[in-house]
Amino acid sequence: MSVSHLPEPAWLATAIETFYACGLVILPTTLDTALCQQLLAEAQQASLQPAGVGRGQALQLNPEIRRDHTLWLDGSSAAQQQYLGLMAHIQQAANRRCFLGLTHHEAHFARYQQGDFYQKHLDAFVGRSSRVLTTVCYLNDVDSGGELQIYSDDDQPLLQVKPQAGTLVLFESARFPHEVLPAHSTRYSIAGWFRID
Repeated sequence: MSVSHLPEPAWLATAIETFYACGLVILPTTLDTALCQQLLAEAQQASLQPAGVGRGQALQLNPEIRRDHTLWLDGSSAAQQQYLGLMAHIQQAANRRCFLGLTHHEAHFARYQQGDFYQKHLDAFVGRSSRVLTTVCYLNDVDSGGELQIYSDDDQPLLQVKPQAGTLVLFESARFPHEVLPAHSTRYSIAGWFRID
């Protein structure tokens, strides 16, 4: 998708500098309230399906590893187009500052209901995946549960991100193991990946 006709967000340059230095950045209230509510409404009305593990022929359902439900974004609504436009801005800025050669972004809605989780994993393995940067954007607030637990590259607990509407997390896919802790109430997000293909 081409870069959105909307102006580049004011926070983007600082966010990319932080990412360049740390490989990880957390951006509270990145999405404006109206867009967040539109995306949340879409996610709540969509026919999300149980998420699998693995790719291609190896894809399988394994509720011992993950229990969320997902649906890929296809840009079919104005809200999705606006969100994907924001991702295009991030892609362009990351390529310009970090020389990553990112070619595109893919993303899906994710719903975690009470008791749902996703065990610790990496989104990519060095030299074996085209996923380079992971994005997680929260669409609703939850009081507790469903936190994103991120580990350091030496596998020590680094930080927890509480689901808060509009918060965006960006991190290196092959560097930071992470998990979604069991949800206490329903939480919605958009999980995505900038890729090199």
